[in-house]
Amino acid sequence: MATSVHPGACPLDCPDTCVWQLTVTDGRPVGLRGDPDHPFTRGALCGKVNRYLDAVTGADRLTTPLVRVGPKGVGPVSYRPAGWDEAVRRVADGLRASVRVHGPESVLPFYFAGTMGLVQGWSMGPRLFAHLGASRLRTTICTAASRAALGSVYGGSVGFEPESVVEADLIVLWGANLLSTNLHHWPFVREAQQRGAYVVTVDPLRTDTAARSDEHVAPLPGTDAALALGLMRHVRDLGGVDREWVTAHTVGWERMSARLDEWPVERAAAECGLDVDVVRRLGARIATSRPTAIRIGLGLQRHAGAGQAVRAIAAIPLLTGDFRYPGGGALATTSGHHRIDADRVARPAGMPAPPARSINMSRLAAALTGEADPPVTALVVFDTNPVATVPDQNRLRAGLTRPDLFTVVLEQRWTDTCDFADVVLPATMQPEHLDLHTSYGHHYATLNRPVLEPPGQALPNTEIFRRIAAALGLDHPRLRDSDEDLARQLLDGTGIDYDELSRHTYLRATGVTAGSAPYARGGFPSHDGRARFHDPRLTAQGVDPLIGYTPPVEVADAELARRFPLALISPAGRFFLNSTFASLPWHLGRTGPPRIHLHPVDAAARGLADGDPARVHNDRGEFLATVAVDDATRPGLAFTYKAYWARLSPGGSTVNAVTAVRDTDLGGGPTFHDTRVEVRAASADADPAPGGPSGSPPQPG
Repeated sequence: MATSVHPGACPLDCPDTCVWQLTVTDGRPVGLRGDPDHPFTRGALCGKVNRYLDAVTGADRLTTPLVRVGPKGVGPVSYRPAGWDEAVRRVADGLRASVRVHGPESVLPFYFAGTMGLVQGWSMGPRLFAHLGASRLRTTICTAASRAALGSVYGGSVGFEPESVVEADLIVLWGANLLSTNLHHWPFVREAQQRGAYVVTVDPLRTDTAARSDEHVAPLPGTDAALALGLMRHVRDLGGVDREWVTAHTVGWERMSARLDEWPVERAAAECGLDVDVVRRLGARIATSRPTAIRIGLGLQRHAGAGQAVRAIAAIPLLTGDFRYPGGGALATTSGHHRIDADRVARPAGMPAPPARSINMSRLAAALTGEADPPVTALVVFDTNPVATVPDQNRLRAGLTRPDLFTVVLEQRWTDTCDFADVVLPATMQPEHLDLHTSYGHHYATLNRPVLEPPGQALPNTEIFRRIAAALGLDHPRLRDSDEDLARQLLDGTGIDYDELSRHTYLRATGVTAGSAPYARGGFPSHDGRARFHDPRLTAQGVDPLIGYTPPVEVADAELARRFPLALISPAGRFFLNSTFASLPWHLGRTGPPRIHLHPVDAAARGLADGDPARVHNDRGEFLATVAVDDATRPGLAFTYKAYWARLSPGGSTVNAVTAVRDTDLGGGPTFHDTRVEVRAASADADPAPGGPSGSPPQPG
């Protein structure tokens, strides 16, 4: 019996990018744990990834190409196994037919963070489609509003060094449920708390993180900018502005100060549904606590005013000069510190890439139902499950069912989206292929090497795209680059040596020293090194160049509230990661069936009790869920966890049946948390038990 231990990287959409150690015995994975020597993740894996091998070794892995022989949308019964030659030939024929009739922009690659790996996710696939002249995808569905806002204020997606938070005196976790979505930052926060730091969570819900904080502030969803403006006003009025630092390192303070005249704490508190003393107390803490660290989560950018909200929160430490100090400032993502440019590798110099339109991925439902001209008639989906994850689920399914739409899906197991494919191609998982990872939560890059044989005929995404390119007759040598070639190209010019990274698995990759204050003397990645309260470039986008408040659309709509009186948000659950684990028995067992969480006041007003089946609906659609009555929320606000699969959910729909296709004010992001619904008892025959299309995909006999 031969046993070996292999380092690798967790591939999932999480800021932590853990380094793991995989134990293999006689070619089979038998154990997985975190690398105890990693400076940030320190040997722990989250609860969901502790069971990652359930996904790798599951009997439901796709192991052979499949082609559709029946109707769309009914599940695996419509498919038969095929060899790779036949499957790839069908893909090439479908893409050629689309290009012949409507031009190359009728082809849309649709991908995101099913893997964060830059080799498997963000290089060869985008390279192929750029060379083809296909529509380019605007990858907006997660951090678009935040990226745009941080670019406006700081000049890039940067912030304080995350390990330095141990030095903070005040920590504000704003829309950041670390224990579910950024677990490995929590020990640093906890260390600061044990040293005496005061920890405040700002979140509409009493999350696990809020429960472990010293204080929980619960504004109405979508009102974060109003709260930030009220806090800045109070900081200014208390004399908490570091005028020397503001003068030296920012632009637009005098205009910002005039704007703050409009935002007394009383107005901010009323807009946010908070007691005015709550705002005053937090403002006083920020004014007097050095350093203050503000960790900005991603969930707060899922409403119409998200860009202004992130701008406003990111501006708070500019007033106080907190970037002077290790552990001070604001942080939403570290991605701007990493020097790898995946776009450069996706469209390498010397390789033709015709100009093409871009399509916002958050608007996929609209793009497939008339918004796109020319129409999208070929869709290639990889590293994402859009039927489970994009807004306006019913309209999306209508678009995917179009008889003139040719759809290809690269997948590891049968998902909701596979139900609508013409060809399904089996893809490898992380221990079976080479990949390269940066992080949006720390400063380390990681190399993942293949250590397991793929099941059946599964292939890496990169090899699948190489085969599709060959079948299309595209012979540019860059379409034959190996995975190692791609990794080396991604690292070129970054100062990271591939061979050294291969020896050590991970390296500090950004030039920012652990525990440092990278912007103590300014030097932000803007053109002049200054941060901005006022950004005149935004005027051309129809956005107020001065930081301000854009109210949510549905949540703030009084007329709509008469018909749909509950605001609805759909945060991440602790045992799902987007839709990756939502079909696995252990993860489903820990998460439970879809639930709609109601405050006791709202449940009583509707005659609903804990455990009742319920129908959650608005004009766009509905989904079924079990009522959970608790006071983790506030009256008028309901929540349900995102990422359930429709095919495994009661009634065959999920929360995204009620969310809208609507853009954020900056970045074109989605507005999942800007939704109004009503909740009513479901009929007895609509008991929330798993339903929808079922069955296993056909496998070769």
